[in-house]
Amino acid sequence: MRYLLLILLSIACITPAHAQNDFCSIRNASFNAGESITFKVMYNLGKMYVGAGEAIFTVNLERFANRDVYHIVGDGRTFRAYDWIFKVRDKYETFLDTATMQPLKFLRNVNEGGYKIYNNVVFNQAAHQAVSTNGTFPVPPCVQDVISSIYYARNIDFSKAQEGDKIPFAMFLDDQVYNIYIRYLGKEEVNTRFGKFRAIKFKPLLIKGTIFEGGEKMTVWVSDDANKVPLRIESPISVGNIIVDMVNYTNLRHSFTSLLKQR
Repeated sequence: MRYLLLILLSIACITPAHAQNDFCSIRNASFNAGESITFKVMYNLGKMYVGAGEAIFTVNLERFANRDVYHIVGDGRTFRAYDWIFKVRDKYETFLDTATMQPLKFLRNVNEGGYKIYNNVVFNQAAHQAVSTNGTFPVPPCVQDVISSIYYARNIDFSKAQEGDKIPFAMFLDDQVYNIYIRYLGKEEVNTRFGKFRAIKFKPLLIKGTIFEGGEKMTVWVSDDANKVPLRIESPISVGNIIVDMVNYTNLRHSFTSLLKQR
């Protein structure tokens, strides 16, 4: 039921870095302050999928540490009808430097069935350090957090990727650096609860010893247009399968040209 983290990690895994220079020099051209995207989480029960919760991602322009930042919030929760089974109230925040697309601060505040985690991380990108609630940790140059990586990924030039490419990425989460990678699978059309899209497709690959164990079982699609909006995530879970679909959006920066037919 830790579905917001599943969303974040699976989308975050699409972030490619073909070269370190590219990795550290991305500029935002895919989203604006004021953007909001809503995802619906569905679990399969036998032969049918049932909506159990949602996650909403919002972007605002603010000031932090004397810099202009995108304050991005991912807020996830189970629907009230399912709270009695397993109540989830998760909130993730990043403060992303608008000039460098590197995170300056990350907050994780989750309550999942009574299991609570709080972590406040301040990144010193120049010193390659992350100072969290639990201590100070070394990090690689231009490291991303789990939220910032989603928005960083949306600015990648995917035309440089070849089908089958393995694309590495470093992310800081739970006071650890995870060296992860994905396999780029090319482009295809995908049908979602929102409609039919032209999409870019990925499968997160596994690295032994990290949280990504179990094979290439998760599939991610993002819109094949200038917005690169996450559209769908499919993955098996311990019991059954899960689908996460984009179901609503406001204030996209560009026209949603990948949308072929809306339901």
